[in-house]
Amino acid sequence: MPASSSVSVRVPVEERLFSLVLALLATKGGLTKQEILSSVQGYRQHYALGGDNSNLERQFERDKDDVRELGVPLEKTDSAGQTGNNQNLRYRIPKGDYDLPRDITFSAKEITLLELAGMVWREQSLSAQSRRALLKLRSLGIESDEPIVGYAPRLRIREGAFEPLSSALERQKIVTFDYLKPGESTPQTRTVAPLALVQHQGRWHLHATDEDAGGNRTFLLSRFVGPVRLTGRSFTPTGEGHADRALNELEQIWCQNVAEIDVVPGTDAATRLGKQVRGSTTTTAMAPITVHYTDMNVFAAELASYGPEIVVRAPTPLRDAVQRRLEKIRADHERPHDG
Repeated sequence: MPASSSVSVRVPVEERLFSLVLALLATKGGLTKQEILSSVQGYRQHYALGGDNSNLERQFERDKDDVRELGVPLEKTDSAGQTGNNQNLRYRIPKGDYDLPRDITFSAKEITLLELAGMVWREQSLSAQSRRALLKLRSLGIESDEPIVGYAPRLRIREGAFEPLSSALERQKIVTFDYLKPGESTPQTRTVAPLALVQHQGRWHLHATDEDAGGNRTFLLSRFVGPVRLTGRSFTPTGEGHADRALNELEQIWCQNVAEIDVVPGTDAATRLGKQVRGSTTTTAMAPITVHYTDMNVFAAELASYGPEIVVRAPTPLRDAVQRRLEKIRADHERPHDG
């Protein structure tokens, strides 16, 4: 059966990334790009034997960046006897670099629970397609000690807009959605051509060409209201490097927005905000920490959730936004309830 016959099979992006990681963990010698695209769950469904796989190769390049951003130590090496041949580079994840730190241990009860979970996972996740992918790799002379290639657990992403946007991006389809801008109470309908999905500072963003605005815009997925809707229209993207440009723009905004915050030592706020401080992970009483942020309203909501553990010193708009949220919380609690 030709590889193109299964092109309609849709594998969610998070499952594809997970399958890629496990496939690269399963082999000591690594896999070439062609072996990955033709064999690993999420790629093989779209692989055209002897055909044009340029779109799939670009998808793999983006996936590599995503995997590294997640902290996975992906490395590439030359194939034996083919030094300098980029077409036959081999990709792998050194298992020793991906093991748990030595100072992390589990009790006997915890190990038992993990083993039970692993048994259930193994039975439920290795689908018929995954088994065929494993056999395909073995036919290429690539052995695995454990049947882990193609594991595809249903990992969930907080924003429900991610999956339909990812599908529209791959299929080059124009979509509409309702979007709530900062400071507004009513969402606006936007019609866009998706160009890239990027993660910055732990939050997902869509970079797209906005038809109404007449240019490229970046949208925070957590501000989507309701479902993403297909328009039935297609588009042809122009240019490259959309993800890099979006990340550079977000990084510039992040660097420009600086907050000075007093944090009570030893609190949840101190732990969480301390991780966002470059070059420092400690806080002392009455000594403000300096924290960068991208979206003032989103950051204000986070700071308000810490309650008395923090005091915002600057900038004033951020301090006022936090205060408004705290006042609303107090008013909601003081409002009499029926019954």
